Parts: sequence; structure tokens; C-alpha cells
Amino acid sequence: MLRSLLIYLSKAGWARRMVTRWNIAWRVASRFVAGETPEDAIRAIKALNAKGICATLDHLGENVTSADGARQATDEILHVLDEIDRADVKSGISIKLSQIGLLLDESVCEANLRRIVERAKSQENFVRIDMEDSPVTDMTLGLFRKMCAEGYADTVGIVIQSYLFRSADDTRQLMEEGARVRLCKGAYKEPPEIAYPKKADVDASFDRLTEIMIDGAARVGLPRISECGRFPPIPAIASHDEACINYAKDYAEKVGFPKNALEFQMLYGIRRDLQDRLAAEGYPVRVYVPYGTEWYPYFVRRLAERPANLWFFISNLFRG
Repeated sequence: MLRSLLIYLSKAGWARRMVTRWNIAWRVASRFVAGETPEDAIRAIKALNAKGICATLDHLGENVTSADGARQATDEILHVLDEIDRADVKSGISIKLSQIGLLLDESVCEANLRRIVERAKSQENFVRIDMEDSPVTDMTLGLFRKMCAEGYADTVGIVIQSYLFRSADDTRQLMEEGARVRLCKGAYKEPPEIAYPKKADVDASFDRLTEIMIDGAARVGLPRISECGRFPPIPAIASHDEACINYAKDYAEKVGFPKNALEFQMLYGIRRDLQDRLAAEGYPVRVYVPYGTEWYPYFVRRLAERPANLWFFISNLFRG
């Protein structure tokens, strides 16, 4: 119930206008968002790199409904790639297709996506295409595969969400294609006809998909994290849930899967202790570093994922 309410609020314009006027909201959100400019994000990435942790940089924004807005978002993403290249940091980028025109026109989105992956390939960098809510799942997978078919298979990766019933079949197919997959649980409200409503079922699905990804990576030669830190291995396990992380570690050890072929990914500002511990154990660790003025939807979804984040926000709000 609480999660559903927060996901609704993440999309509600009236709630956004109200919350973003509160100074305390940004002070708390800055725990999860690196800042509002690329320079802020690059500083955060340098601090992570100094600890042996890689990053994926995300210019926040989604659900753009004008061609001009999609073009502006694409230009900003290209600028971010240039800044990463200039700073020579260990970071790829993460993008949402709805930010670059998917909800407006698929052809507009495709053209913008091609500009991004062309720039990334020329700079020897990596683009992770985020997965959004279920109405755009097929379009997102379709555009990912189109980029792979055009010669960008080493430049792009995709995300799979364990709460969708379809994800096991999708993951098996992606493993056959040698795709780099980031596995997460999912942060959108989906109908029970297509998604597991119970956390225990989502967790069990997550563990099954972890096995599929590890087995699939083993069949295609166990690609490791690149020396530059920008290109992840095939399986990227994105979770702060220690039970899921330990399951992945145990299964990998059981089948003889090397540590540097299995990456763990986490969100900026969450479980830094766990990030440091996994890195110290020899696993590649990558932190998702978001920045930008469009921080409200991302922030509220973080509150929906973990009640502790919500109580942290409320306690700070009443302290003023």
C-alpha cells in the first residue's frame, strides 16, 4: 500500500511541485543524488574510483513528450560522455529511453539513441539502457537489439527486472545473444497479471535469474570487467539485499565462476559499507551515480523501495 502510494506520487505533478519547494527535500535527496551538474557527478565518481569502485553516470529525466525536450536530453547525455572522457574516470553511462523520445515517437528515440551509442563507441565507453515500466518493455528490448545488430553489441547493455513473469524467458534469450545484463528487482507499480506482487516471489525470481545469467556468461567465455573499468561483465547483480548478493556469490563459487566476471551494482548513497566490503573481497563493484535537476521522481522511488529511506526523510523534515 505504502509503496503503491509513493510510486503514484513519483509521477504526480502536484506532489512534485509541492515537495521540490521544500529545502529539506533536496537536502535529503542529495543523499541519493550526486548533484545538479555534470561536474558534481564527476567529483563523486572520482571519490568512488579512489576506493576501487566504478560508476555508471545517469543524467536524471524521463517521460519527455516533445522532440525538442528529447533532443536537449540527448545533447546533455553526449556532453556527459565528453566529460567522462575528459576526466578519464572509470564510468559508463545509464539512460532511459523515455528521456530521449520513446513516448513521443520510436523513430525519434532510435535516432537519438544512435547518436549516443556512436559517441560512446568512439570514446570506448559503455551505455546501459535502463528498463522502465512494462508498457515499453518490448520497445526497449527491440531498440537494444537493433543497436547490437548495427555493430554496437560491445557498447550497449540492458536491464531486466525480476518482478516480471516474462523475465526468465527474456534473460535466457539475452544470454544466448551474449548481452550484458543488469538484473534488478524493479521499481514500478505493475499489475498482478504480469508481475509478482509479493516480495518473497520477486526475491526467488531474482535468484533464479542470477543463476541463468551466471550460467549464460560461462557458456560464452566468462568476459571479465575491462581494465578501464567502463565495460562490465555479462552478469551485473544490482541489489542492496545481502541475501540476494550472498546467493549470487555462493552460486558463482559453486560453479567455479571467477570473481572478476561477476559485478555487483548499487545506488549512490545506499549501503556504502557493503560496496566497500564487496570491493575489498575482489568483486567488481559499480555505483549508479545520478545527477540533474529532475531528481524528484528518482528520489521518491528510492523512498518506495526502502521504508528506512522514508523514515529518514520524515525525521529530517520535522527537524526542519
